Amino acid sequence: MNILIAPDSFKGSIKAKEFCDITEKAILSVMPSANVIKMPLADGGEGTIEALVSNTNGEIKKEVVTDPVGGKVNAKYGILGDGKTAVIEMATASGLPLVSEDKRNPMNTTTYGTGELVLKALDEGCKKIIMGIGGSATNDGGAGMAKALGFKLLDENKNPIKEGAKGLLNLESIDTTNKDKRLEGVKFLVACDVNNPLCGENGASFVYGPQKGATKEEIPILDKALYNFSLVVKRDLGKEVLDVEGSGAAGGLGAGILAFLDGKLKPGFEIIKEVTKLKSIFKDNDINLVITGEGEMNYQTVNGKLPVGVSLISKEYDVSVMAIVGSKGKGYEKVYKKGIDSVISIIDKPMDIDKAMENGKDLLYDCVKNQFNLIKSLNCLY
Repeated sequence: MNILIAPDSFKGSIKAKEFCDITEKAILSVMPSANVIKMPLADGGEGTIEALVSNTNGEIKKEVVTDPVGGKVNAKYGILGDGKTAVIEMATASGLPLVSEDKRNPMNTTTYGTGELVLKALDEGCKKIIMGIGGSATNDGGAGMAKALGFKLLDENKNPIKEGAKGLLNLESIDTTNKDKRLEGVKFLVACDVNNPLCGENGASFVYGPQKGATKEEIPILDKALYNFSLVVKRDLGKEVLDVEGSGAAGGLGAGILAFLDGKLKPGFEIIKEVTKLKSIFKDNDINLVITGEGEMNYQTVNGKLPVGVSLISKEYDVSVMAIVGSKGKGYEKVYKKGIDSVISIIDKPMDIDKAMENGKDLLYDCVKNQFNLIKSLNCLY
């Protein structure tokens, strides 16, 4: 009886590795002879570093870098088991939770700290860098990151532009003379699950600006700043980033990675699947059941999110899939058409979200134990 546990995290409550450990403990309390295979996963957002490091026997490192408003923050990055690949979550250096609500203003916030993490990966000798770019506090098109890597972003007087989107309004030229030479030959893969272009009504500023603190009056200014950025990038770097799907991700950081680092944007789960060699688990083991999960399963889950990605692979090998979730949101039932056989919420009685998150680990244990008591009684896996 081989059971694969391959979940995403429950943001703010249960890490993917914790999900695996708790679920294993609950299963073995009912079926001690079960063979449990644990693969904590992520889709490019929170938990990506831990997922890739743990599944490749790598190492997590920490570094003090610049936060979005110019202070200092302890950020982390990972070196995978091959010793040549780094994984970075930009949110650990340039994420929205790092900025107090009264200081959130994408006119000023910077991705400089993300660039400093890239420098650390270069110091480690990495030739491949995987970057998750969800959860940003910024709208600077990756300009701050570029500055940290030695690019000079200059105004009409050949002076360095200011940090944040406001600096992009005055951007006149990009000088690559002093860029870090170690960038040559390094492959950048970006976990990007949004298809927003850089500018316009569906672009970075209009869609994501408000949640980063932009006022209604500032949003068109932010959009204008990124548009100017795209024009200079096209002229000085020869890169067209304006209408590329995903270029608007993370306040235009998607565009910045395309422009400055010649990166490739890919769906987060596709990157995770390849690095962790998820398919080989099915090839090398006679898996009877897959357990996956996420904090809330809803209509968005079918759009390439991790649980559906796991279930589609499972169905290639005719394996049943159980999704254990924090809550069932609107339209969650759409996942049934994507190979998930059951969706089970860990909530066992009415409670508010804070209470549920506080007690998430206990609720998960009880939920899994109850499900496997039922499975055992039905002899489903024998």
